[in-house]
Amino acid sequence: MNAGKSTAMLQVAHNYEEQGQTVRLFTAAIDNRYGVGHVTSRLGPQRDSEVFDADTNFLERIDQKIACLLIDEAQFLTTAQVQQLHQLAQVRGVPVITYGLRSDFRGEPFPGSAYLLALADDIEELKNICSCGKKATMNIRVDADGRRLKDGEQISIGGNESYRQACGRCFYSEAD
Repeated sequence: MNAGKSTAMLQVAHNYEEQGQTVRLFTAAIDNRYGVGHVTSRLGPQRDSEVFDADTNFLERIDQKIACLLIDEAQFLTTAQVQQLHQLAQVRGVPVITYGLRSDFRGEPFPGSAYLLALADDIEELKNICSCGKKATMNIRVDADGRRLKDGEQISIGGNESYRQACGRCFYSEAD
């Protein structure tokens, strides 16, 4: 949350395209914060993208040679989709770059993220800062009054009004 993942993805797409290369961008269909099918940075830049849902088969969708496949909100990928992306990269030679969260507001890994971490050739962490000043590695879901929520569905779309970043110490100290 708020680490610049979408901004970084938009920059990577721009860099490829500035060199005359073709990229394809995907984001999760369930992420409708800025409209479905948009990769949007909180800093303002936005771009149309293709969407994926649980039924998307990337092996079928990516049939032509492209310079890079970029996925935003990758935590919403299924394990089968992560395996498809891995196959695209390893067998077809398509560079695949994904951006997403490692864990939910309870500290539980998203299934897609767990498989991405297991299969990725390379991992680069984008950092954010906790309110205490330490590196934020966790997310806390809050209600409309800013109170921490400890229960609920793993997937709940929201932005700064629904989540805040925390270091491990603050995450656990607020858990009680």
